[in-house]
Amino acid sequence: MIEMSPLRQRMIEDMTIRNLSSATQRSYLYAAVTKFSRYFGRSPDRLGLEDVRAYQVHLVSIGLSWPTLNQTVCAPRFFFGVTHGHDEIPERIAYACTPSKLPTILHGDVRFLEAIPSLKTRTALTTA
Repeated sequence: MIEMSPLRQRMIEDMTIRNLSSATQRSYLYAAVTKFSRYFGRSPDRLGLEDVRAYQVHLVSIGLSWPTLNQTVCAPRFFFGVTHGHDEIPERIAYACTPSKLPTILHGDVRFLEAIPSLKTRTALTTA
């Protein structure tokens, strides 16, 4: 049987107490404990807010999708806020904002507008 660190065991217990799903628990453990700590080569309890920020910059630079980035951010927020007991750190870890997408603008296809016989309707469609 593989021995589990007390920190990892505590995080699992904290997630179980809060009734997080097993999929969320796996995701948080893998994102917060494994990937995050491996990136810096240290235990996550020895990392801080600036390390979380540097990790976020790294994740954005490798092209991680916004929903995945937010899920990855939730794990350190949980770890630092609940398991590690640093109430001030989670509030300062920023979520990624989904980039707003501009709507597709129809090209001014003149043939479509020329096919409308009524000047009033053509003007209304052109304005719209």
